[in-house]
Amino acid sequence: MRRFAMTKYTRYEVARIIGARSLQISLGAPILITSPDPSVEPLDVACAEYEKDVIPITVRRG
Repeated sequence: MRRFAMTKYTRYEVARIIGARSLQISLGAPILITSPDPSVEPLDVACAEYEKDVIPITVRRG
């Protein structure tokens, strides 16, 4: 059993992760999934990345 593995985030953590990733994308960060349409909004891309579990952001609970 991995001690630091998180399988479920709270809705606030999900909102923070998606919001931070969409900001990164809007500022020019590379997209981590293949997007069929280049005019897709950064928020939609961030949501798709979250669903595919490819966002390189971790959550530390203190």
